[in-house]
Amino acid sequence: MIAEVLLVLAGHSSSLFPSDHNLHPAFCSLLHPGEQQCLEALGQIAFRYRKIKDASSALSRSPSRYICALCATLNQILKDEYETLVVDTEAKVLNRDSSLVGHGSFVPLSALRATFSEWDAPLVALESLTSQLEAQDKWPPGVLIDMLLARSKSGIHRISDILLRLSRAVQRVWRAQLIAFLVHGSLAHEDPLASDSYTLLEGSIPSCISVLSRDSIAYIGRAMSIVKAKKWQKQLPREQALEHTTLLEAVLPEEQFDFDRVISQIRTNVGEWLWLNVLTRKDVEDAVMSLANYFLLRNGEFSLALIREIERLKLSRLTTRSGATSMIREQDLNLAMLRASLGTSAQHDPSLLHLRFQLPSGPLRPLLPSLSNTDIKTLSSSLNTNPADPVSFDDLLLGTHLLLAYNVSWPLDLFLHASDLQIYAALFSYLSSLRKTHTRIHTCWTSLSNSQRARRRWTGLGEGGTNEDLEVRKELLRCGWGVVRDMGWFLDTLLGYVMVDVVDVEYRRLKSLLSNPKRSRAESMGKGNPPMSHFKRSYGHQSEEESTSYLDFSTLRNIHATYLERLVTGCLLSNPTLTAILRQIFEVCERFVAQVERWGGDILPALLFEGSIGGDDRVGALVQERWGIVSEINKILHILLDSFYEQLSVSASQQPFTATGDASKSILMNASMANASTFQRTFVRAKGINGLEDTSEVRRHVERLLLRLDFNGGFSKPKINREGEEILKQGGLIV
Repeated sequence: MIAEVLLVLAGHSSSLFPSDHNLHPAFCSLLHPGEQQCLEALGQIAFRYRKIKDASSALSRSPSRYICALCATLNQILKDEYETLVVDTEAKVLNRDSSLVGHGSFVPLSALRATFSEWDAPLVALESLTSQLEAQDKWPPGVLIDMLLARSKSGIHRISDILLRLSRAVQRVWRAQLIAFLVHGSLAHEDPLASDSYTLLEGSIPSCISVLSRDSIAYIGRAMSIVKAKKWQKQLPREQALEHTTLLEAVLPEEQFDFDRVISQIRTNVGEWLWLNVLTRKDVEDAVMSLANYFLLRNGEFSLALIREIERLKLSRLTTRSGATSMIREQDLNLAMLRASLGTSAQHDPSLLHLRFQLPSGPLRPLLPSLSNTDIKTLSSSLNTNPADPVSFDDLLLGTHLLLAYNVSWPLDLFLHASDLQIYAALFSYLSSLRKTHTRIHTCWTSLSNSQRARRRWTGLGEGGTNEDLEVRKELLRCGWGVVRDMGWFLDTLLGYVMVDVVDVEYRRLKSLLSNPKRSRAESMGKGNPPMSHFKRSYGHQSEEESTSYLDFSTLRNIHATYLERLVTGCLLSNPTLTAILRQIFEVCERFVAQVERWGGDILPALLFEGSIGGDDRVGALVQERWGIVSEINKILHILLDSFYEQLSVSASQQPFTATGDASKSILMNASMANASTFQRTFVRAKGINGLEDTSEVRRHVERLLLRLDFNGGFSKPKINREGEEILKQGGLIV
């Protein structure tokens, strides 16, 4: 009986248990109920063991190397521990060990049951594991590792230990594939970590690996794979590859902090080598110049031509009969971009081919500018509260969300990340909206001037009409001229500040840093970022002249991030309150221009228009209507201008400036990537040796704008409304 039971426990079939763990009915009457229970418990252990072995044998034929590694480790664990326990138990019985054989003559079934009871829970867990593995045809490595790590978090030590060993076996195979991808740039044919375009496949990375390490793995693997595929003369040094292999072999994905540290170090080393051998300084300088010309509107003639082409496209679609031809599509906008380049310096610029417009909401029919009215009370209450939603400018140029994208090819994407391009797109939306509104106001000024000259031919020095109507028409005309003058002055001031004091200054500063590596490294060290990585220390065999002309990759990324950050700060996009006010100012300007266009390009109605002149010394209804609209726009405009100056003064006087990180991480995207960005920070970082200098330089940007706006003291002088002035006159305080 005991020999039969031991054979059953070793995985052999027996007549004691014909089908499963239930005892054969013929033996039930010969055994005590306690003995029967012990035998069935031992039979259940044997049944689970056989089931696990059969499943492992079937799974080991899987094409997945990860499943095969798991099955091999599982078989080894069962052989070393469970099967050894069976052999040791049989040896004790044969040697009549007193711990198992009673009085040297009989073996209690309860003793055998107690000996194998430690495998009750582990075999249940392993049976459940193999059942789950068989239920699914394909197991990506990341999903498999996550499942094993989740199962290993058990309160039973033996279960946790066995599943953790299985998980580590799979992790070691995954680590070997990772080493091949990151060090040698090669991918396996079965269960690769990335696609043919070197994009990480879904489920290939365990969830225990951080998002930053995932990005680094994709970055390093793609770079090494392309370098290998291009068969460049310069490849990653053998010593560096061996060092990276050693670093990766010392950690597993479950060791999250150590794994992140190793991946970060490898990314730094690879980035430095790429900057020295693949991505040249000329590539970076050309890209920076191209982005500044088109995204920051430094190519003025092209930007103006592009705005005119988009306006012409909207007009042509509005005058087209309804149908498919009245829709504006992305290809129409890209064609308008090419037409705008004709006759400008951008016509023969090859970087123009990298630009393209995107319509996230799809093709649309153009809309006329809105003439919606804004209540002054609602406006005042909204200015006193912080904007709840992100403020964007990407819908002002076309009337719907419009994004300017830049196609970045390898190896330039090693320098320009997607977050950087999002910031450039947000800056383009803001600057193009400002430039478009500024152009519209100038066009309105020209239209008003032409109408005034034409009217003076018939009315002489007056505005025509009856005595009372003449005075009202005069006030209406002067008020309209005052509105367009104030709008033009503010937009002139803001545009001059943004393009000259911010964009031009920061662009020249960046060019200076790129051409002066010693200054770049000094500023990078001042910000607490070491300019040289482990790669440079290990392979720093350059001469002194080479080292002074060398600009490492970390410093390059740092100065470009600072450049974007200072642009965002100087353009006031880092302050949500200011951007909300600026958008309202742009909308008020658009509304005024749209009203003037609706009135035929003039503030005053023609004297022969119906309702332009009232009878019996009364003011015409048309004049009264226009007076109400113009005066309301005038009040709203000045409320917004005063609020803008006040908020700008408060922002400039804040102490200290909020410390921030990389500008590429400062952008807050909406739920859709198509929506424009807004920036939820105040100004600029201030840390390290040069922190005070950086803060003062950025503060000077804002101070220059304050001086431009308040050159004649119009904003800083105390203002007294009419009611307050009357009270002071009654009190004899003013004359």
